[in-house]
Amino acid sequence: MDIQQLECYRQQIEQGHLIPYIGPGTLRGVINQDDGSPIPADSDSLILAMNNGRPMAPKLMYEFPRAAMNLELKRGRSFVERFLTQTYSEKQWSLSTLHQWLASLEAPYIIDINRDTQLQDLYADREYILVVGCARISGTQYRFQIYHHSHGNYQVIEQHQVNPDLPVLFKPMGTPVPSPSYIASDADYVDYITELMGGFAIPAFLKLRRQNKQYLLLGMHLNRDTERMVFSDIIYGANEQQAGWALIENANDKERRFCRKKQIEVIDLEYGPEQEAVEAVFS
Repeated sequence: MDIQQLECYRQQIEQGHLIPYIGPGTLRGVINQDDGSPIPADSDSLILAMNNGRPMAPKLMYEFPRAAMNLELKRGRSFVERFLTQTYSEKQWSLSTLHQWLASLEAPYIIDINRDTQLQDLYADREYILVVGCARISGTQYRFQIYHHSHGNYQVIEQHQVNPDLPVLFKPMGTPVPSPSYIASDADYVDYITELMGGFAIPAFLKLRRQNKQYLLLGMHLNRDTERMVFSDIIYGANEQQAGWALIENANDKERRFCRKKQIEVIDLEYGPEQEAVEAVFS
């Protein structure tokens, strides 16, 4: 993949034809401005941070949702929520080059499965729609909350109140801002994916917006069932001939088979600050 091809991606993102789908790898290089520690974003780093730097049993280290479920059962759901909120909203993190680049494009639609607030912070001076995933809630059949952001303030709105002309930031796994909400433990994922498959975890206006679109997967692998299931349902209705591209360095056979099935072309490259070819455009 060369610079010319990446520039083509830039234009397609700006026009809303290509939807960025960003994962934990895009936060590589982001550090705590107080102590220089890296932001916990991938599964292993989140587990270690949640358990005070100590590894958990091998079965629990397999993925963050499993470890979060274990600690939720022992210490309560509020423990996991409090950990994520303190991690992402109560510390000062440096800004990611990629996130700054994406924000500069004013893309019509971005899917961010991280739980940090980088894009929200970069969107602070603009009007947009924020869609946040939520799980195991009563009183509603839906698994999302919609906010209208304007002049630095968030206001909860209903689906019929959404201005379809505004850009959308979709954070399916949650965010601490404006109100903490997360998909974190196994129980969260079971509930959320069930409702995602049933059509109740994505607003109607996004179901329309995503039709025949293409996607650019950045900063994540697809070697976990939960990641594949969420990705598959969120991009439902994608372009049938070419659903998009996935930057996955050294993708395994399972990832390649899944991507072929979804009409996603795997590019043997993973976004990272050390990769000059990507950095030259993401700046």
